[in-house]
Amino acid sequence: MPEVKVYSTKACQYCRLLKAFLERHNVAYNNIDVGKDVDAAKEMVELTGQYGVPVTVIDDEVIIGFDTQRLNELFGTEKLPDVYDVLIIGGGPAGLTAAMYCSRKMLSCMIVTENIGGQALESWSIENYMGFRVVTGGELMQKFEEQIKSENIRVELDSVSDVLEDGGIFKVSTASGQNFSGKALIITSGVKPRWLGIKDEEKYMGRGISVCSTCDGPLFKGKEIAIVGGGNHALTTAIEMSRIAKQVYLIVRSKIRADEIYVKQYEGLSNIQTFTNYVVSEVLGDNTLKSIKIQNRDTNDEKELFVAGMFLAAGNLPNTGFLDGFVELNNNGEIVTDKNGKTKRPGVFAAGDVTDVLGKQVIIASGEGAKAALSAYDFIMNKEK
Repeated sequence: MPEVKVYSTKACQYCRLLKAFLERHNVAYNNIDVGKDVDAAKEMVELTGQYGVPVTVIDDEVIIGFDTQRLNELFGTEKLPDVYDVLIIGGGPAGLTAAMYCSRKMLSCMIVTENIGGQALESWSIENYMGFRVVTGGELMQKFEEQIKSENIRVELDSVSDVLEDGGIFKVSTASGQNFSGKALIITSGVKPRWLGIKDEEKYMGRGISVCSTCDGPLFKGKEIAIVGGGNHALTTAIEMSRIAKQVYLIVRSKIRADEIYVKQYEGLSNIQTFTNYVVSEVLGDNTLKSIKIQNRDTNDEKELFVAGMFLAAGNLPNTGFLDGFVELNNNGEIVTDKNGKTKRPGVFAAGDVTDVLGKQVIIASGEGAKAALSAYDFIMNKEK
C-alpha cells in the first residue's frame, strides 16, 4: 500500500468524507490537523501553495480537495444499483433529512452533492435550532452526517452537470462523467456563494480566497485577513475570525444589515476595522494572495490592504444552473414548489434554500426535506400499484 498523508482541519466536512473514503477502502493514512499544528500548516502551504483543506499526499502525488474521481482510480470503486428509488441532488439540511426519511421508508437512496452540510457549514453559531442552545453549523451538520451513515444511503461527492427524464426514469450526469438513475428525484441543491466578479478572483480561490471560513479559517492564525459582506454571515465570520486572525478588515458594500445581537458583539472587538461603502476592486499576489484593493463607491478613492486571506460572505445565489428548464423557476431563480415539495414535473420534488420557500433557515430546510421525501415515497408507491 502507498504511504498516505492527509492534511485536514477538525471542522472540514470534506476532510471527514475523505478519511471515511480511505477507511472504507482499508487505506491506512497519517492525519495531520493543520488547524492545530502551525508548522504543519506552513509545510502544507509550501508544498501546494494551497490555503484550503483537505490536501492528500499519496507517495509523491498531491491531491487537492476530495477528488473522488482520482481516489476511485487509485483505490477502486464500489458496485452501485442500476436504478435507485430516489436520487437526491444536494447534501445540506434538506437533502440529508430527505435521505433519512427515504431510507426509513425502505427506499434505496443516493445523494449527489458537492459537499455535506451546504451553507449551514458557514454558520459559526446557530441559536434557533430546537434541541440545541447554541451549536455551530459544522457541529450540527456533523450530527446529520453521522445519522445518515447509520442508514443505507450512498453519498457521491460530485457536481451535477445535467438532469433529464427518459421513459419515466430520472438521470443525473456529473462533472466527473458519472451517471446515476432514479425513479424519483429530489432537488435540494441549495445556494452558492456570490462571487465578486473581479479579475483573478478564481486564480486565488483556495490560495488566499475562501468561501468556507469554518474549514479554512484556522490556516490564517495570526495573519491579517479580509471579509466581504455586511449581513449576519459576514458579521459572525468576522467575530469568530477576530479570535484567530491578528487583524480583520470587514468590507461592506453599503451598510451593515445584521441582527442586533451580532452587531453588539462585533462592535466590541478592537481588531476588526470596518470599511463601509467600499467594494473590492482588485486582488493581488503571486502564487498566493498578498493584498486587495478596495474602492469607495462615492469618491472612487482606493486603499490597498495587505492580507493573507479573504473570505466571501456577500450573499448567495440559487444553485439551479444545471437545470436548464427542467423545472419551473421564479424570477429569483428559485424552484417553484407546492406546500408538499412537489414541482410541476411529476416525480420531481424540491426542498430547502433552492426553492421559493420564504424562510431560509436550517430548521425550515430540514422540515421541507422531510415533506419532499414523503411526497416522493407516495409517488413511487402509487406508480408501482
